[in-house]
Amino acid sequence: MEDEYNNLINKIPPGTSKARAFGRTYSVSRSDFNAGNSIKVYAEELGGTDFISFNYYITQSATLLKPCEMPQDKVMGFLRELELIADKD
Repeated sequence: MEDEYNNLINKIPPGTSKARAFGRTYSVSRSDFNAGNSIKVYAEELGGTDFISFNYYITQSATLLKPCEMPQDKVMGFLRELELIADKD
């Protein structure tokens, strides 16, 4: 599961991006702290009420996915569905 967390979370670039998941569009913000060992992700549905929020910690012995007031299944479903939307110049 650790590798899956890393792969899914690292699809999200630091800063703010647009993405699609579950047929909806989200604004996704990723902030990295502690030399990339702590990651905060917050996604808000554009024009809707859904949101996703979690912290991800990388320690010497493990990785920890900590959803913020929502089930871990919701976070994992979002990460698996996530498709970034490229900005058009």
